[in-house]
Amino acid sequence: MSRFDPEELFERLARSRFRTRFHLDDQARLYLESRGLDAVMEHGAAFIAERLAPAHPPRDGKQTPMRGHPVFIAQHATGACCRSCLSKWHGMAPGKALTPEQQAQILLVLRSWIERDFGRTVPSSPAQGALF
Repeated sequence: MSRFDPEELFERLARSRFRTRFHLDDQARLYLESRGLDAVMEHGAAFIAERLAPAHPPRDGKQTPMRGHPVFIAQHATGACCRSCLSKWHGMAPGKALTPEQQAQILLVLRSWIERDFGRTVPSSPAQGALF
């Protein structure tokens, strides 16, 4: 089994006109700032476990909305939105449940993409409000 190289994946994704259309919008950026990257990635882990990890996910190909959460945008940008795209972009065969290692790899890619697209350091925890 070959070692996963996220840079090689990002180079291939950069050549896709469809994948390069996706960017964090203002709503997604505010969500990241208000919740923090750690919480957003917890949501991502749940989305992956529920919507992608099963061997035959319900509504495969339509299970990931195009907007509404930073992880959804990242999934489309990185080819991690459905089992067909996971097969094409990540080499993860359809029809077999994703292993915990594969799920962790997907989360690493999503996190890396979010950090790159955000353009500056993403807060890991929610922003604190001013007291005075």
